[in-house]
Amino acid sequence: MNVKRALLILGAVIVAGVVAGIAIERAQAGYTKVITGKVVRENLVSIVSGTGQIKPKTYVNIGATAFGRITRLYVKEGDHVKKGEVLATVESVQAQAGVDAQRANIASAKTDIASFQAAANTAQATVQHSQADLEQKRLDWQRAQALYKDQLIAKQDYDSKKAAYDTAVATLNESKAQWAQANAQTASARGKYDTQVATLRSDVDALNKTVSIAPFDAIVTNVPVREGETVVVGIQNAEGSTLMTLADMSQVTAEVKVDETDIVNVAEGQPVDVLVDALPDKVFHGHVTAVGDQALLRSTGVATSQSTIGTEQAKDFKVVVTIDDPSEELRPGFSATAKITTARRSQAVAIPIQALTVRDQTAGAAAATQNSSDPNDPGTQGVFVVRREKGKLHAVFVPVTTGITGATDIEVTGGLQQGDEIVIGDYQTLRNLKSGALIKRTSASTAQASTASSLFS
Repeated sequence: MNVKRALLILGAVIVAGVVAGIAIERAQAGYTKVITGKVVRENLVSIVSGTGQIKPKTYVNIGATAFGRITRLYVKEGDHVKKGEVLATVESVQAQAGVDAQRANIASAKTDIASFQAAANTAQATVQHSQADLEQKRLDWQRAQALYKDQLIAKQDYDSKKAAYDTAVATLNESKAQWAQANAQTASARGKYDTQVATLRSDVDALNKTVSIAPFDAIVTNVPVREGETVVVGIQNAEGSTLMTLADMSQVTAEVKVDETDIVNVAEGQPVDVLVDALPDKVFHGHVTAVGDQALLRSTGVATSQSTIGTEQAKDFKVVVTIDDPSEELRPGFSATAKITTARRSQAVAIPIQALTVRDQTAGAAAATQNSSDPNDPGTQGVFVVRREKGKLHAVFVPVTTGITGATDIEVTGGLQQGDEIVIGDYQTLRNLKSGALIKRTSASTAQASTASSLFS
């Protein structure tokens, strides 16, 4: 009897449960289960990300400036060098011989100048002597003229004085000519000396070009040659040999690519956090210093203006970020991610991004955009606000205007107020929800379980 009684009680409980379930199911018929949340105020930060690599702001390829064999390489990749430090030398036998020969020519030219200057000085003294002798002969000739006029001297004496005067005049002219010639020879010797000095400067320059010097403090990033190799100088369109590449790491940049949809929000001066893959425990700080105005094809990196293929593909723009706190650990070529802060809002009215949806107003607020009767109508963005009418909860579509977008939330600048209850999920429910629909609050876990059940049923 006890067993029979227990079975009867169990059956009654089961029937009561089925009846209660049916009653609940009927009571909830026509309701859509949704996840709700509150409109809140919070601090929002809008961030645009780009990936690229670390690059020095200043770098230079040290090319060969002299033809010949490399006799010595003083540095290797990764070395730090100071301005003026010797980096490499190329054989300099001919260049050194040219310098030595020219210095000898200059010494000879100096001797010639001294010799011609001495001759000019002698010629000048001779001119002065000839001028004095001519003055004496002129006075003798004047006296002879007076005496001859008074017939106090013979014609022979008169002629002798005149001949002596004429000879003195010719001698002075000859001395002046010799002096002028000596001066001209001296000037010519000085000209040759100046030419020899200029040639020496050229030869010294050629000799100096066999030695490569660091133009600034830097790190050696590439050394493609070895000692004993022969290097050549570039001419016209023929590229010369590159000895090494130097990078000035005192000013470091991160050159990254930003998606075309985000580049409109990026501007010079915006703060940036730079993450380097090789240094995962460090965050470097910087600021935007250049924003490219040329779109680059993501697949090739070629500017769209230079591409000959179709441009209907994803594009990026180059952004240069100068790192304000560079470290010696940074190396050119390190992969980097730049997180650019494009905007900040304090205590902004915000909602979860997934709560924002779009409805086609031309086809009625209850229709989804994908069902629009006008394919060119972008629709109206808004959220579903929870309204209680006659004791029942309804989801009412309310158009909103938005501001900046944070990591998970978006700013609402119009249409909502702090504290409003809105529908925030789930995605499938929001996608099909109609304005004015009856709703019932549920948790995120319950909604996910319900969605999963519907997908596999």
